[in-house]
Amino acid sequence: MGEIRDFKSGKPGKPPSDGPVPRRLAAIVAGDIAGYSRLMQLDEEGTHTRVKRILRDLIEPTIAEHHGRLVKTTGDGFIAMFDSPVEAVRSSIVIQQNLVGRNAAVPREFWIEYRIGVNLGDIIIEPDDIYGDGVNVAARLEGIADPGEVFISGGIYEQIKHKLVCGYESLGDRRVKNITDPVRVYRVLPDAAAYSRTRRRRENVLLVLLGLSIAIIAGGALWYLLMQPRSNPREVALAPSSSPAPKPAEPSPAAGPAAPNQVPSPVPAPTAQQSPAQPQPAPSASPAPSAQAAALPEPEMVSLTGGSFAMGSNDDASERPIHRVTVKPFAMGKYPITVREWNACAAAKGCGFTATGNDDAPVTNVSWSDAKQYVTWLADTTKKPYRLPSEAEWEYAARGGTQTRYWWGDQVQPGVASCKDCGGDGAAEQPVKVGSFRPNPFGLYDMGGGVDQWVEDCWHRNYQGAPADGAAWHDRDCFTHVIRSGSWKNDARYMRPANRDNYDTNVRYPTHGFRVALSP
Repeated sequence: MGEIRDFKSGKPGKPPSDGPVPRRLAAIVAGDIAGYSRLMQLDEEGTHTRVKRILRDLIEPTIAEHHGRLVKTTGDGFIAMFDSPVEAVRSSIVIQQNLVGRNAAVPREFWIEYRIGVNLGDIIIEPDDIYGDGVNVAARLEGIADPGEVFISGGIYEQIKHKLVCGYESLGDRRVKNITDPVRVYRVLPDAAAYSRTRRRRENVLLVLLGLSIAIIAGGALWYLLMQPRSNPREVALAPSSSPAPKPAEPSPAAGPAAPNQVPSPVPAPTAQQSPAQPQPAPSASPAPSAQAAALPEPEMVSLTGGSFAMGSNDDASERPIHRVTVKPFAMGKYPITVREWNACAAAKGCGFTATGNDDAPVTNVSWSDAKQYVTWLADTTKKPYRLPSEAEWEYAARGGTQTRYWWGDQVQPGVASCKDCGGDGAAEQPVKVGSFRPNPFGLYDMGGGVDQWVEDCWHRNYQGAPADGAAWHDRDCFTHVIRSGSWKNDARYMRPANRDNYDTNVRYPTHGFRVALSP
């Protein structure tokens, strides 16, 4: 057995207790605050308090929610272990993305940014600590990670590369302190399209710089030409070269003093028949974009009469027990919210970011908190009670009055939904536009596949104790919420009306969108 070293310092650590040494394969997450000493010098007590709060309110619950164990903490870091590499990386992404929101409220010099490393390795387990190269590699990855980022080893990458909708940037083999063999390192990019966009930006940087240089040179040449003295062509035509130049006319008081070498304007000066206050075309056209955004229609809704149905299935433990639910009348969005509809909210400063992509495609990369922000803005703007649907309302609407595995029957069929094994393009960066497939019996489109859809409810592992009246199921401490429908990157089993999943409340994910409901 090799020498045991402490995961932070690399120095020899304490040996395990006498007796058989418990070992196991685990995913190790090591986190460390970048610039911790500088932060303590700036504000010792304030930094200490904030770090403790982040540990209590974010790191500890996030690790627990992703089925991990917080092994220990240091003044400026932590180490955790997970059975699942997927959950280890997912929890790391959640921590980093939540810290972005926390840092937004404080000046840049006071930001608390973690560097996180994740490794898969065989470790020695003691009651209050873990040891071995599996731990040390995670710590070394954390040490070379950039602030706010997650670096993973090749072993982790091989386990998760087809299981998370993320981008990964290979950083090659790195030699790290106290580790004999080089470590294959990857940077995690939560947005699956981020790496391709980053690569394109790098490839085009010279073209951009060249274009800017040409633009600057051309602009300088144009300025030089415009600033050269010009004779007035009308005066040249009226005055022969042998005659003295006529005395220029007195300038009109409204026109102001004449400027030397002034370039004639293409817009004629106001005359007695033309009021100086007459509006010009350019100013009158400027408000058009905001006016168009304000004129965008509300989401198209479908009124549903409500009724009783059997909710759930026996296909998965989270969908049990099957129970009868009675849903009151309500209206459901005919389509998921589109990029165009979302950007109307963004233009009005009601939503936190501007979405990209096809205007008629569902908006994606939306957290549950983002979706709530949109329905709040929509309700305030229209003075109508828009909201997210409850989980029961969503399943009632998705079934369309059926009780089969899918709303169209028990077997997957081509041309009825967008999913990875339905003939769609699972590698596409954006789902197809809404309404590309036929609607369900209630006249609702894309109730399965296309884009994952947030609902109002907090996540519960099963339906034990679920409401029977179709209302949303809330908890006081709710860190994750329910998503339904499956997406264009999932296989067909996710499209079942009974299928349910969950994700972290404040974290954006590339396949997550939503649709709205409306109370009568």
